[in-house]
Amino acid sequence: MRRLYVVSGHVQGVGFRRFVQRKARDLGLTGHAANLPDGGVEVLADGEASALDHLERWLRRGPPLARVTNVQIQPVPEGDPPAGFTTR
Repeated sequence: MRRLYVVSGHVQGVGFRRFVQRKARDLGLTGHAANLPDGGVEVLADGEASALDHLERWLRRGPPLARVTNVQIQPVPEGDPPAGFTTR
């Protein structure tokens, strides 16, 4: 299963992508976390539904220095799973 999350708020410059990368790897997810021009962070994650649900709950809280105001979930067509979990 694959999901695309767009996280808004104070989420750049606070280690958000690295925290997402560690959490995703711990959950066995693949994909990426990337900064967006509008100050948000895009998270594409591929894996088991329960792990994706767990990641979503974590994204809504974020790391200690972040202030998450919104998490949008956008549908993404299934495809070949990415190798590993990277930051961009």
